Amino acid sequence: MARTKGSKNRIAASTDFDAQIAKLQKDKAMLEEVFSKTVAHIEELKTDIKSLRESLKPQKAEIKQTEKEIAKLEAKKAAAEAKAAEKAKKTETESVVKKLLASGVSADEILAKLK
Repeated sequence: MARTKGSKNRIAASTDFDAQIAKLQKDKAMLEEVFSKTVAHIEELKTDIKSLRESLKPQKAEIKQTEKEIAKLEAKKAAAEAKAAEKAKKTETESVVKKLLASGVSADEILAKLK
């Protein structure tokens, strides 16, 4: 006699369709809940981004204004340093001229040395 092929330990196909449907509906409801939470979170992030963009404009304007003030102060500082250097040079020149005059050098020789 021929042997039957295949395993005799087969699991009988589940015919409880109502339980399977209920389980899948439960899974679907859970996935929809997670989906709606994610969408809500995305919308919240969008509003946060919008408000941050609006606050960014005045900050950029303030930075620009500060940069202008810095440039003005740097220009004033450079002008003041140039004026101080000019004054120091003038004072040094006068002291050199006085020393040379005191030592008996003529005005023509002093002018030649200054050039």
